[in-house]
Amino acid sequence: MIRIGDTIFSFDILEKKFKCDLPKCLGSCCRYGDSGAPLLADEVRILEEIWPSVRKYLRPEGVKAIDTQGTSIIDRDNDRVTPLINDEECAYTIMNGNTYMCGIELAWSEKMVTFQKPLSCHLFPVRIKKFPEFTAVNYEEIAICSPARDLGNSEGQYVYEFLKIPLMRALGEKTYNELCIAARELRKKKAIK
Repeated sequence: MIRIGDTIFSFDILEKKFKCDLPKCLGSCCRYGDSGAPLLADEVRILEEIWPSVRKYLRPEGVKAIDTQGTSIIDRDNDRVTPLINDEECAYTIMNGNTYMCGIELAWSEKMVTFQKPLSCHLFPVRIKKFPEFTAVNYEEIAICSPARDLGNSEGQYVYEFLKIPLMRALGEKTYNELCIAARELRKKKAIK
């Protein structure tokens, strides 16, 4: 692990390669999981505020799920998450052919809302967990992302490089730049050995 300020990063973020390959994974991260996308406290409020603008972008089954369950729910781990359609895909998903995509992000791209999407979605497959003395940043290697690992390896793109914008959104530009320096130094040390 590497520490930058009060943030601890797993080496996987610096060493593993990753680049989403949407044509191959078909947006599986929006469809499969233990529960909905984890939400920050301010995101719960934001989803309530933007719901009227986002609603028209969603599929009827997503609208029904949100009308029934709410713009966010508490899951079995007592965490705030996005609601699901039939305990499967996120209620905010839309379909682009046979690919799952984010309806919130579509509304954002059309400038109907200023919120792009939940940070946990933007960062996926990286997870951030705050503890009293530090923040942990870890990479989750899951089966549905095997096309992203293949593409990342073929193009030589590291997890932290692919997730530059969301990592900056979560941790700030200064911390991200320091992470880049640490990654370069780590590669230099490995090359010397």
